Amino acid sequence: MEKANQKNLYQHVDYLTSIYPYRNYKNIESLRRTADYIDRELVETGFSTSRQKWEAKGNQYENVLASFLPDKKKRFIIGAHYDVYKEQPGADDNASSVAGLLEIARLLKQHKPPLDYGIDLVSFCLEEPPFFKKKEMGSYVHAKSVYAQKQEVIGMISLEMIGYYKADETISSTKYLIVSGIRRYDDFNKRIAELLRENTFMESRRLSYADDYRNNGPSDHRNYWPYGYPAVMIIGTGGKGNPNYHTKRDTIDTLDFEIMTEAVNNIYHALVEFER
Repeated sequence: MEKANQKNLYQHVDYLTSIYPYRNYKNIESLRRTADYIDRELVETGFSTSRQKWEAKGNQYENVLASFLPDKKKRFIIGAHYDVYKEQPGADDNASSVAGLLEIARLLKQHKPPLDYGIDLVSFCLEEPPFFKKKEMGSYVHAKSVYAQKQEVIGMISLEMIGYYKADETISSTKYLIVSGIRRYDDFNKRIAELLRENTFMESRRLSYADDYRNNGPSDHRNYWPYGYPAVMIIGTGGKGNPNYHTKRDTIDTLDFEIMTEAVNNIYHALVEFER
């Protein structure tokens, strides 16, 4: 069975980080170019797409949506934000995850796994400040709409910074994925973490924070909890964080595409094996 393609991942990140002015909330045309690229890649893969639009600070922003097995009642949501913080190329944060999402979309269409649930792929805008934790976040807009439509959501994964890895001498595996969620959904968090390390050399760590812990939701997954949907963030790191985070040093040459490719394979596996 063919797995994630490293060349595809590199090409996606290369294109997204080449967009200038950078993909922050002020540069509307750059965000539109990004959304168009994501949309075009999904269509070429075989998906039908749609845009979810809203206004913030007098401008219009949009999520890009696509669905695998759209007729299934039960839904699993996987998403990644495509905007960046201030003036930086955002290779790890978060072009890496958009690339991973596009490659997962390709794998779904290629392998056509027979599932009892459908998978909704969402590329979010406005995850970064000044909108973080506010109702203008693209993921908040999406979660609210899903709830309003009374969709049966069995889980949500937010992909965040899956391209940078740093050695951690405290565990045997120096390259691993972190699954971050809250204790209310610890069974879900545990299931995802177990699936991530089922067929791989990579380790995974599960972090289930107190529901009311101030920093328990540092990404788009936070907006699905209030609606009763289990949701986690999957982040790739050596455990000590990315020193290039939210700086101009967050460039494509700092990413480990070999490990990133394996991470995408593992995320795809978790996504399609969730109910087996």
